[in-house]
Amino acid sequence: MMEAKGSAHATPIIQMEDVAIGAMRDPETVVLGEIHWNVNAGDYWVIGGLQGSGKSDFVLATAGLMAPLRGRYLFLGEEMPIFDEARLPIRLRLGLVFETGQLFNHLTVRQNVALPLRYHRNLTMEQAQSEVQPVLEALELAPWADSTPGALGRNWQKRVGLARALMLKPELLIVDNPLIGLDLRHTNWWLGFLEELSRGHNIFEKRSLTLVVTTADLRPWQGRAPQFAILQDKRMHILGSWSQVEGAGQQAARELLAL
Repeated sequence: MMEAKGSAHATPIIQMEDVAIGAMRDPETVVLGEIHWNVNAGDYWVIGGLQGSGKSDFVLATAGLMAPLRGRYLFLGEEMPIFDEARLPIRLRLGLVFETGQLFNHLTVRQNVALPLRYHRNLTMEQAQSEVQPVLEALELAPWADSTPGALGRNWQKRVGLARALMLKPELLIVDNPLIGLDLRHTNWWLGFLEELSRGHNIFEKRSLTLVVTTADLRPWQGRAPQFAILQDKRMHILGSWSQVEGAGQQAARELLAL
């Protein structure tokens, strides 16, 4: 497992010790078990899984929206999930981008993106504007800022979900299946933009963002991410680098690379 630069003695962002994850639709059914996984500051993980492998359940549990069935999950040294108000500032250091965007269709793009600032920092729309506008511009959303999500195609709706997740400047960003349903232009944009976030984007004052991304196809991520794992047979298999992905013996790894 690769260590983040300068983070050898820092508290890991994520620590999972013998974690079991239940199904969202049937919380008592184990979809993934015996997870032992550390994510350090600055890491960039891509987690591959075929349909039915538990990717969405894994995302919800890692984002702290579902409690593990067993085991221990620490986020920045704090027990997850975090629901109590006193520890909310810790929870807000994590951003989540849903596969479908999960936007509010009665609000404009600008209003959707501003929601975290208005809700968690009690800003008016006018006060939030100076922070919202640079993010809209960085994600090429400014021309649609005053449109509602329904007027945008899926390619752009997914970017709105990403913009909203970035507004509180999280330290960890979890992105669920970002490339699914995108055309080639938007696929390349996502791959490039996530890589920029990992290295340190201007909207984060060049601070490196820790990334965990899920996917059903590992091929686009070659040369993009340094750390890979796959979900198969109710287990999380840590593979490491791309060369280790190519040499993996698991059937799921071969299928995730299939042409």
